Amino acid sequence: MRKIRWGILAAGGIARKFAEDLKQVPDAEAVAVGSRSRDNAEAFAREFGIPKAYGSYEELVRDPDVDIVYVASIHPAHKEHVLLCLNAGKAVLNEKPFTVNAAETEALIRAARDKGLFLMEAMWTRYLPAI
Repeated sequence: MRKIRWGILAAGGIARKFAEDLKQVPDAEAVAVGSRSRDNAEAFAREFGIPKAYGSYEELVRDPDVDIVYVASIHPAHKEHVLLCLNAGKAVLNEKPFTVNAAETEALIRAARDKGLFLMEAMWTRYLPAI
């Protein structure tokens, strides 16, 4: 079975947790990270053994080796960054909160459906047995 190749959009604290946990998933691998600065992306890539580092989000979503993007940017930028990914033909796992309001969420869902792409909020509590 082919591994799912992940790109990570943004290189902050929550992205670090995601990158560390992704190492535990046997059929997944982080292949690229994009940050607003190349230096940050390269440092993140070194820390987690990710082969590609990009100094912009646009470069990341253009990478043909990325199957899905984990969006870990600041909340007010989620809509813009998820649309960037979807418009590049990438599936998306978007960190919570999904967006800052219902209208933005509806726009993203519409865009994903129109393009036939996977889109999901990274709401880990949804998968706890107690929930």
